[in-house]
Amino acid sequence: MSSIIRVQDLAKEYKVGNLRSAYGTLRETLSQAAQNSLQRLQGRSNDQNVKSVWALDGVHLDIKPGEKFGIIGDNGAGKSTLLKILSRITLPTRGRVELYGRVASLLEVGTGFHPELTGRENIYLNGAILGMRHHEMARKFDEIVEFAEMEEFLDMPVKRYSSGMYTRLAFAVAAYLEPEILIVDEVLAVGDMRFQKKCLGKMQDVSSEGRTVIFVSHNMTAVQKLCNRAIWLNKGKIVEQGHVSAVVSSYSQAASQAQQECVWNELSVAPGNDQVRLHKTAVRPQSDRLGALTVDTPFVFDFEFWNLKPNSFLNLSVAVYNEEEVAVFSSGPTREVGWHGKPFPLGLFRSQCEVPGGLLNSGRYRVDVFVVKDQSVPIFTYNNALTFELYDSPDARGPLHGKILGVIRPKLEWHTVLVEASSASTPESSMLEYDEVL
Repeated sequence: MSSIIRVQDLAKEYKVGNLRSAYGTLRETLSQAAQNSLQRLQGRSNDQNVKSVWALDGVHLDIKPGEKFGIIGDNGAGKSTLLKILSRITLPTRGRVELYGRVASLLEVGTGFHPELTGRENIYLNGAILGMRHHEMARKFDEIVEFAEMEEFLDMPVKRYSSGMYTRLAFAVAAYLEPEILIVDEVLAVGDMRFQKKCLGKMQDVSSEGRTVIFVSHNMTAVQKLCNRAIWLNKGKIVEQGHVSAVVSSYSQAASQAQQECVWNELSVAPGNDQVRLHKTAVRPQSDRLGALTVDTPFVFDFEFWNLKPNSFLNLSVAVYNEEEVAVFSSGPTREVGWHGKPFPLGLFRSQCEVPGGLLNSGRYRVDVFVVKDQSVPIFTYNNALTFELYDSPDARGPLHGKILGVIRPKLEWHTVLVEASSASTPESSMLEYDEVL
């Protein structure tokens, strides 16, 4: 089968350092040009403080029509850069990309929308960009509006849309305009959880129709559910590619190096956004004693975060996954005494969650953190916030050998009682009674 996407030796270089401003006065431009000319005559370079960063370096890909292709990796691995090149938003520094079909991309909130136009006008604009005729757009229009659930906002300029509204309409447009290649980045994390599930279902429908889907996400469960092949990118290079289960397993093992505490003392570098930023994430024994966590150890998830907007109704929740990327449990303070229904003032908050010993099975775990507004709208997600390992305990397993089955391993109370005594209580007495009858 011929390829629908072929990537050969793809590389993208960025310059980082003391670069000139993109805009300046005429006087500054002429002065800088004269200074550059003088430096060249003197044999000096004006780029001494500039260094090269290769966001991609030597990437080769071959994607077949109808494939569901996942791209995984840490932040800064080059995933978004690769998608921007495939979407023809940016040009590569080196290499070649061949695309055989129309491409619809959902990379960033608002990409491809004109802020002054209404939602209705932007739907038709995107269709025109994809080369669709007006009658084709009219045929798909009602389906797009119904999926996005935004009929009452269609004639409002999109510059007044929230990020969630942007995402709803942008995904509906991208999915229903029947491109041969659909590219979706982590932007779906902006939407609410119900809409995320709806989008994943639609992407499965798109791929079942024979169209190609390229999906980037930090949600390994979603990647495994949707995709059949994947690549793992790290520092611009492909570490591994192949069947999605094998690639995700390798990535998860590498990412599961124990990361039981992280602290960000400076607000400017802390994970978050303009509403909330993390100060600390930690997992520790409940007794604060040192040592490894075992299946018997009660432990605590300990989080600190800055609330940056006054009068916000917030809560911090967690989702815990095992090494097979199975969601073990999720938890959040939905009715916490003291703060339930009360707005948070500006300041630093601490949220702690106690997990009893004798609940989870041995193995590696990772934790995603969600900060939720009004107990329904996620405003910040931090994937892989913590990784830790629970070790087995000889006292907990008894004489059994090997891995004990199950995602969880709770200590449950068992009670055994004698229901009815029998005179033939042993095999020997039963045989004697049988002989006597004979």
